Amino acid sequence: MLTLAHTLWPAQSGNARAARNVLLALVGTLALTVSAKTQIPFWPVPMTMQTFVVLVIGMAYGSRLGVVTIALYLLEGALGLPVFAGTPEKGVGLAYMMGPTGGYLLGFVIAAWACGWMAERGFDRSPLRSLVAMSLGHALIFLFGVTWLAQLMGFEKAFFVGVVPFWAATIVKTLLGVVALPLAWKLISRIK
Repeated sequence: MLTLAHTLWPAQSGNARAARNVLLALVGTLALTVSAKTQIPFWPVPMTMQTFVVLVIGMAYGSRLGVVTIALYLLEGALGLPVFAGTPEKGVGLAYMMGPTGGYLLGFVIAAWACGWMAERGFDRSPLRSLVAMSLGHALIFLFGVTWLAQLMGFEKAFFVGVVPFWAATIVKTLLGVVALPLAWKLISRIK
């Protein structure tokens, strides 16, 4: 199945497709940067809208372009650009990425792939299936994030600082995706 991005912006030739994908990836990294900078400070992991944006990018772009977009964002951060939450104040580059949020950043890639894969199979077209995809995506991000954080402070403390404070916001972000993605498809079908 075609993804949302490919339905909204079809490209027939190889050059047009490549240009579209580059532009979408750059727009995606910009959205990720803005979502990282819009935050409620928590320690050691800030609360941002990034997980929502990661999962929507995965579902709207599909598994391959979604992963490429997240990887480009991580490359920008690794090269020292201040794209992450708390940068440049809390450091930049690989040193930042190896800190408490490193597992969440890795989880972004896995979650974007999983949500993109599900969207390619129509999971973004109905609220119930979007709920499954968004929930799985958030679970993957938390799994990688807490596993990483547990190496720094033990599992129990990692769970209480890396998951518990984020439950309510995660539910809101999941429900936002559950409404936004099927609604976008509904609007597209009305336009076409």
